Amino acid sequence: MKQRIARWLDSDVGYSFRNSPVAMLAAVIAFVCVFCAVFANWVSPHDPFNLAVLELSDARLPPVWSAEGTTKYLLGTDDQGRDILSALMYGARISLVVGLVSVLLSVLVGVVLGLCAGFFGGWLDAFLMRLCDVMLSFPPILIALLIAGIGRALFPDAHGSLAFGVLIISISLAGWVQYARTVRGSTLVERHKEYVQAARVTGVPPVRIMLRHVLPNVMGPVMVLATIHVATAIITEATLSFLGVGVPPTSPSLGTLINTGRDYLFSGEWWITVFPGLMLVLIALSVNLLGDWLRDALNPRLR
Repeated sequence: MKQRIARWLDSDVGYSFRNSPVAMLAAVIAFVCVFCAVFANWVSPHDPFNLAVLELSDARLPPVWSAEGTTKYLLGTDDQGRDILSALMYGARISLVVGLVSVLLSVLVGVVLGLCAGFFGGWLDAFLMRLCDVMLSFPPILIALLIAGIGRALFPDAHGSLAFGVLIISISLAGWVQYARTVRGSTLVERHKEYVQAARVTGVPPVRIMLRHVLPNVMGPVMVLATIHVATAIITEATLSFLGVGVPPTSPSLGTLINTGRDYLFSGEWWITVFPGLMLVLIALSVNLLGDWLRDALNPRLR
C-alpha cells in the first residue's frame, strides 16, 4: 500500500497535486467531510435522531459563542432540540451516498450508451444522440423533480429504501447524457486508430475491442466529469429534499435540514439553516475544486 502511494506521488498527477495548494486544501476539506459522514456514529457528540434522548427544553439554543449558548451543543439546536453539529454529520452521510450512487449509475448508463453509439454508429448512434438532444432540452433539476414526483405519486406509502431508490434513479436519469456524449465523441476518434484496426483484422470480437481497447482510452474525460458531477448530484439531492420530493422528511439529509430551519430564519434562529447550507457549500466547492485540478492534471495542454 505504501509503495502504491509513493508511486502515485511520484507520478505526473501526484506531482501536480503536491504543487497545487488549492487542490490539497480541497482534498483536506473533502476528506474531513467524508470522514465525519462515514463515522458519524462515533465522532458525533449526540444522536440527533434518537427520539428517546431528545429534550424539547433544549430547542432552538444558539451556538456556543452566543450569550445563551452552551458547550453541550457547539452549533446550537433546532426546533426539536437536535444538535446541529451531529445532524450535519448524519445529513452529509445521506447526501454523499445519494450523490455517489447516482453518479456511478449515470456513469454506467452513459458510458455504455456512448460507447455503443460511437463504436457502431448508424441508426443506433442517430437514435441515442436524438434522445440526448431531447434530454438536454429540459433542465436537469426539472427532470429529476418530475421523476421524483411521479415516484412519490405512484408509491405514496413507500418506505425509506424505495424512496431513496426513486431519488437516485431520478438524479441518474438527469445526468447520464453528458457521459454518453463525451464517450461517444472520444470513441469516434479512437475507433479509427491503428490499434483498433489491427484488433479487427486479427478477428477480435467487437465487444472485446470496446471493453479492452477503446474503453480505457476514453475514461480520462469521464473521470473528470464524474468528479464534478458528484457536487452537482449532491446539490440536486438537497434541492429535491428541500422541495419535499427527495428523501423522507424523517431522514437527516442536508436538504431536509435546510428546509426545517427556513421557518426560523427571520425570527432570529439563523443557525438552523445557515450551518447546513455552509456544509453543503463546503462539500460542493471542495469536490468542484478537485474536479478542476484533475482536469488540469490529466490534460497536458493545460499544464
